[in-house]
Amino acid sequence: MSIAFEVAANIPLFKDFDEPSLQKVAQQMTSRSFLSHDIVMRKGETADTLGFLLSGKLQVVDLSEEGREIGIHFIQPGAYFGELSVIDGQPRSASVISVKLSEVAFLPSNHARELIFHHPLIAKRLMTHFAQIVRAASNQRTLLSIPNAFQRVYAQLHTFVRDSKDGQVIEGLPKQHEIAIMVNTSRETVSRAIHTLMKLNIVEKQGAILIVKKPEQLKHAATVGVDEASSAKK
Repeated sequence: MSIAFEVAANIPLFKDFDEPSLQKVAQQMTSRSFLSHDIVMRKGETADTLGFLLSGKLQVVDLSEEGREIGIHFIQPGAYFGELSVIDGQPRSASVISVKLSEVAFLPSNHARELIFHHPLIAKRLMTHFAQIVRAASNQRTLLSIPNAFQRVYAQLHTFVRDSKDGQVIEGLPKQHEIAIMVNTSRETVSRAIHTLMKLNIVEKQGAILIVKKPEQLKHAATVGVDEASSAKK
């Protein structure tokens, strides 16, 4: 069953798209719900669709040489995914799993390619998106090269920090096992690292939000370790 025109109109990739083209796209797309931990796309599969997250949260994951699952990045509502394989026709390069109950819309690959190759607006947005992915992947590789697991956790937490009216915060903090996947360590290590930051009053937990009370110490901890970082500020 195709998705509603209003749903397609709210997808950022199609913002300012002409109405006849958008109506056609909506008729070509279908949607499906996924429970937490369901596989939305599997590495190695043939690329037959381009995905759009309508609600919920997804995570792109791959496997290390040792067979450990590594989280590459999260997918938030409004984002699309699977475009690389749609364009080059190669198998999926990573898997996508649902982090919580999610609604995903799918556009068949042939229709997606038609959009990309015949609509300059879509092509421009796709190239910008690719640039962001390359930059994010480069940053994540740098993070994973840090030998100390605690420092990798601190570095990952620092990427989540955002400015708010109350200072710097981490909102919507991923679950500990999700962070563990992203930095190639155990959930227990993530728990101990966050507890250490709280004990040193670098961060304070308020529900699902982490208040970053000492932003510079968090940043420094990702580079030199928390003991050295706390000593440097005394």
